Amino acid sequence: MSVFQHNREFQVASLENYDESSIRVLKGLEPVRERPGMYTRTDNPLHIIQEVIDNAADEALAGFAKKIQVTLNSDQSITVEDDGRGIPIGLHPTEKAPVVEIVFTRLHAGGKFDKKAGGAYAFSGGLHGVGVSVTNALSTKLEVAVTRDAGVHEIVFAHGGQVETPLHKVADAPKRRTGTYVRAWPDPKYFDSAQIPVNELIHLLRSKAVLMPGVEVTLVIEKTGERRQWLYTDGLRGYLKEELADTELLIPAFSGKEYADKHHESFSEGEGAEWVVAWTVEGAVVRESYVNLIPTKAGGTHESGLREGLFNALKGFAEMHSLLPKGIKLLPEDVFARASFVLSTKVLDPQFQGQVKERLNSRDAVRLVSGFVKSALELWLNSNVDQGKKLAEFAIRQAQARTRSAQKVEKRKSSGVAVLPGKLTDCESHDTTRTEVFLVEGDSAGGSAKMGRDKEFQAILPLRGKVLNSWEVDRDRLFANNEIHDISVAIGVDPHGPKDNPDLSGLRYRRICILSDADVDGSHIQVLLLTLFYKHFPRLVENGFVYIAKPPLFRVDVPAQGKRPARKFYCLDQEELESVKERLVSKENVREQALSISRFKGLGEMSSEQLWETTMNPDTRRLLRVGYGQLDSQETNQIFDMLMGKGESAQRRTWIEDKGNLAELDV
Repeated sequence: MSVFQHNREFQVASLENYDESSIRVLKGLEPVRERPGMYTRTDNPLHIIQEVIDNAADEALAGFAKKIQVTLNSDQSITVEDDGRGIPIGLHPTEKAPVVEIVFTRLHAGGKFDKKAGGAYAFSGGLHGVGVSVTNALSTKLEVAVTRDAGVHEIVFAHGGQVETPLHKVADAPKRRTGTYVRAWPDPKYFDSAQIPVNELIHLLRSKAVLMPGVEVTLVIEKTGERRQWLYTDGLRGYLKEELADTELLIPAFSGKEYADKHHESFSEGEGAEWVVAWTVEGAVVRESYVNLIPTKAGGTHESGLREGLFNALKGFAEMHSLLPKGIKLLPEDVFARASFVLSTKVLDPQFQGQVKERLNSRDAVRLVSGFVKSALELWLNSNVDQGKKLAEFAIRQAQARTRSAQKVEKRKSSGVAVLPGKLTDCESHDTTRTEVFLVEGDSAGGSAKMGRDKEFQAILPLRGKVLNSWEVDRDRLFANNEIHDISVAIGVDPHGPKDNPDLSGLRYRRICILSDADVDGSHIQVLLLTLFYKHFPRLVENGFVYIAKPPLFRVDVPAQGKRPARKFYCLDQEELESVKERLVSKENVREQALSISRFKGLGEMSSEQLWETTMNPDTRRLLRVGYGQLDSQETNQIFDMLMGKGESAQRRTWIEDKGNLAELDV
């Protein structure tokens, strides 16, 4: 996500009046139609159809559906049918409208909020009650037919989610027959292309069938008469074997599954994972992960847990058998570099990044998957020692090749290197494909960061006070400022302009991470550093080397409950804090008075362990990559002139007065 992209909202103030009538309240599904990109992918309609498919899959995941059929109709509509329980058709007890109507017309309404045992959907991909209402909002027409309660009941929506034909019974049905039929006509004006990418849809449906052994998944394409059907019994192992085709495996594929029982002290009953991992010497690797059947293309914490579990088990095996040569340090990427895998994780209350759910953010998922995978692989390695040694030796060769590559880079860079700043605490590795530096606000936070970091690949550069506003500073005067001088020398790149072609071969870090407090002062420091990089190091931004670290503002301590030990949660902001509190109180029956909530006044208040766990650990941290938004350079420069120019105070004041009510204040 682009940080500069947010600046699209920063427009030069107009002379129009700003009063009570200026505030517009969006109702019903209007927010989706106004900003569809916030709710779904807009390159094509596949994701809004996937929302309907996911609902059918959730019925299968809950054990109530055995068949799912998707039809691409010749009139550009798409039909999704399942033989699940059927969406309830009675009146909602408080909303006084049919439940099926509420599901398709109200944002944040659904049956998947209740994650307690015995809920309608204990494990599901649906979280926010937003999915199919987005499908409805972005369709010219949508029909729903529900079979249950000895009848077929139909409701029709049109014009972006308006009820065209109210719910009514259209036919009788056998008492035991149930299911849901949804037919949608996506509105082309909301998408770059109105065509459903058939190959992507086939891959999605095939993977659903793999993840739900015994469930029959069918695709029908009316225009060509093509019909495809998937019914898997061999699950993930057979699927990965098909994907890798004739590729030679280093050792037999490692597969397993494990789920927590009701006596597990850390996780809820049913949480766990199923996986299959295969190592190949050559060819492309195959990597797919899912959370509650939702494909997570961008990975996330469950994949981090798989990597951590595999690494820790193999490292322990190599050390026990004295396989590691002197001077060679095994790293997770050495084990993971040639690993193909399919991972299916079940998490009771998953936290995804964004509505499209392409990345899992739940920190507990690292421990969940890592613990189960590590114990399973340890058992497998010690039961198959020869195969284990073969895998360990393969990973060691990867480590040796990486070490040689890093040494070559160091030798090439050793001549004529500027003297590094004395306050820079550098990392041990010189492999610039994985090193990173944190520009940390303040010496006290710098101390915590130094102790909490992974010294193998993480460097720390503390910054004293606020960095100079460099927007109107000439390039040849930049180094008069000690902080800017140290930043430039530490990263190994000289200041340059947008039209220059600087030498980036001296870049010492793959990631340059701005790490400041989560409060207003910290945001100010972020802005000053972003100004510096945008104005004087634009190629670093353009190439995706600059990041913002997102430390939490709150910590929530939860006392022990029965066999469940004490826990702690970190929240980025007030909104996330309220979400965590609501989940703990309403879904886990924790008394609100028992929660201990503390607010971090700054990074210096965090211990080194807390800073590592929340902000620096690659498996659990949140990093925001800085990039350019949709504005052209002239518009962006005008914005920065207005916001950062010393002679623009009058225009800035007018802008603040005009836009002030839109700000979220941290008082």
